[in-house]
Amino acid sequence: MSEKDEGVLQYTLEDLLYLMRRLRDPKDGCPWDLKQDFASIVPFTIEETYEVADAIEREDWPHLRDELGDLLFQAVFYSQLAQEKDLFQWPDIVDGVVRKLLRRHPHVFPDGTLESRLAPGETIREEQIKANWERIKQQERELKKQGEVQESTAPSSVLADIPNAMPALQRAQKLQKRASLHGFDWPEINPVLDKIHEEIDELRHELAAPVLDQDKLEDELGDVLFCCVNLARFVKADPEAALRRANAKFVRRFSRIESLLQEQGKTLDDASLQEMDLLWDQAKEEGL
Repeated sequence: MSEKDEGVLQYTLEDLLYLMRRLRDPKDGCPWDLKQDFASIVPFTIEETYEVADAIEREDWPHLRDELGDLLFQAVFYSQLAQEKDLFQWPDIVDGVVRKLLRRHPHVFPDGTLESRLAPGETIREEQIKANWERIKQQERELKKQGEVQESTAPSSVLADIPNAMPALQRAQKLQKRASLHGFDWPEINPVLDKIHEEIDELRHELAAPVLDQDKLEDELGDVLFCCVNLARFVKADPEAALRRANAKFVRRFSRIESLLQEQGKTLDDASLQEMDLLWDQAKEEGL
């Protein structure tokens, strides 16, 4: 390990891996890091992932650089835990992802090597690229199934490898996309819109019941949300990104309500719902 003069040389990935080993050193490592395991740092990984997305949406590039570093550290942390258990090491992670990306991009690396290229003038259409991508991923899923010990002789679902722990909107999108690859899909957008109206009507029916059944109510609400994800897929929108934009818009308009009330010497608790609705409309007219 060479000495680094701050401001002259940059630290490298090897330095980060060394730092992680030091943090997990049983003799003089960090007590907090030594207590962690795979499960305990998952919440931090999820948080860092969303912070990366937030920095990108705000186009805060210096912050994005820092957040990408934090996310990289999460991968290094998992790698160190795996190495301690003799599961795999960092070079295995890098080797695996390079091999996978070479395999999934035959339109860039036709021979499956880093040095290979398409012949001069040879091109592949975007439709072919997408078809190859899905075909290759399906082959990978089949190979994965063959390598697993099956407790049941029943065939595994094509949806089986979509993680339950994914954010619900994102998982709904993945489930629908996977099913559509096997022909289970609406032929056009109008039936999707009709289905949303149908599910809203069913939700209204549950809300009108003399005694509310919370489980049924949640089921119907979930159906509405699931259909909205389908609509997002048809219009080629990311439902997670769309909802984050709606959240940001709500924050802007609600904050404007607060500032307008403050100009009147009032707080939110002092204002009626009608007053806040009028101020909301004002914020909307201001383009917020």
